[in-house]
Amino acid sequence: LQLIMDSLRYWVTEMHVDGFRFDLAATLARQFHEVDRLSSFFDLVQQDPVVSQVKLIAEPWDVGEGGYQVGNFPPLWTEWNGKYRDTVRDLWRGEPRALAEFGSRLTGSSDLYQDDGRRPLASINFVTCHDGFTLHDLVSYNDKHNEANGEDNRDGESHNRSWNCGAEGDTDDPEVLRLRARQMRNFIATLMLSQGVPMISHGDEFARTQRGNNNAYCQDNELSWIQWPEEGSELLEFTRAMVWLRRDHPVLRRRRFFHGRPVEGTHDELSDIAWFTPEGGEMAQGDWDSAQVSALTVFLNGNAISEPGPRGERIADDSFLLMFNASPEPLDFVVPVDHGRQWQVVVDTARPEGVPPGTGPKVEAGDRVTLPDRSLTVLQRPA
Repeated sequence: LQLIMDSLRYWVTEMHVDGFRFDLAATLARQFHEVDRLSSFFDLVQQDPVVSQVKLIAEPWDVGEGGYQVGNFPPLWTEWNGKYRDTVRDLWRGEPRALAEFGSRLTGSSDLYQDDGRRPLASINFVTCHDGFTLHDLVSYNDKHNEANGEDNRDGESHNRSWNCGAEGDTDDPEVLRLRARQMRNFIATLMLSQGVPMISHGDEFARTQRGNNNAYCQDNELSWIQWPEEGSELLEFTRAMVWLRRDHPVLRRRRFFHGRPVEGTHDELSDIAWFTPEGGEMAQGDWDSAQVSALTVFLNGNAISEPGPRGERIADDSFLLMFNASPEPLDFVVPVDHGRQWQVVVDTARPEGVPPGTGPKVEAGDRVTLPDRSLTVLQRPA
């Protein structure tokens, strides 16, 4: 333990790193066999005047029994949210009963992090990482293709929650290619609209591929190298636009969890968040429990942000309607009434070219907006 702490302290004080990501971090909590969140290592980190002040990111699992510890690390720690990854993948590939858990993951996973005083920043949200499929391969392969690794395709994760959109691997089918591109935009948009800290794996912003290899650590060649594009692709431009949208709007990156009710002191009668069916009615328990439900609208109230700004000032922002259609059919969505009179489309994953700022169509409360199958639309209302 002294070697670990001395090393961490050296990297902060001498090399000026601003944080650490701990691989298989549940291992650090194993004093004997079981994972212990009160282990000596966590005590030392908590009390250290140097290490406790930097970013501490855990991969909250290891390969041992009881090693899956998402949500169980102590305060000060943030975690790779594996439940976020699994739920978002399941939603967009059409798994039943994914909607209720998706609501928790979209809003910062308060069920995992709120009970010990942590906030949405504790959730490192991701869909892909250096392990497993790239984003391109996630929507292009149902199965891993690790033959090049020399282990007869036995290595690597076999349950990837992936969907190839109708053809395995390379294809020239234009419908399959269009759907794959839309699915990648869906994943990027969902990530950038979720409370917490988004993490994008290198190269996913321009759809790099490992040709279905989900365990390419042993491949020091073109399979794992990054070929940075000389010109921007449609996906790269879309990703940039989503990053800017998130950066410009604090309601998309709140520092506290939603209350689910009007917030005292904001002088706004509307709840800080509300959930609607595609028909425009508020979600009931039966809607959440339905196995077939794969579409909803989420209202984010920019005038009901409870946390103050860096100087104690009140934060006010535009409001947003997030419309998710993860079903295989086009759906009409009714713009909810009593939550704003006029809205403008700012994101539409069904449009490969994106929505240039200020050009999206405007809609009124009660209007119908048609979302193609497996697509996402965002409406914005000025503060």
